[in-house]
Amino acid sequence: MSKNVGSIDRILRIVVGLALIAFALGYIAPGSPLHLLGWIGMVPLATAAMGSCPLYSVFGLSTCPMKASH
Repeated sequence: MSKNVGSIDRILRIVVGLALIAFALGYIAPGSPLHLLGWIGMVPLATAAMGSCPLYSVFGLSTCPMKASH
């Protein structure tokens, strides 16, 4: 998989992922369906760690800076 997630995008994904996990662990009862937000928070963390987003690939998007060609 090629890298298609830029630095700012990665930081935002990490923040959103951690916020979803923290919210689910701190404010939602474990038996509640909303407790799944913690697991959903793993998706942005995983894509940030890999540096690649499958949805970006499907739509041909990239937030990585373009390399200058000489």
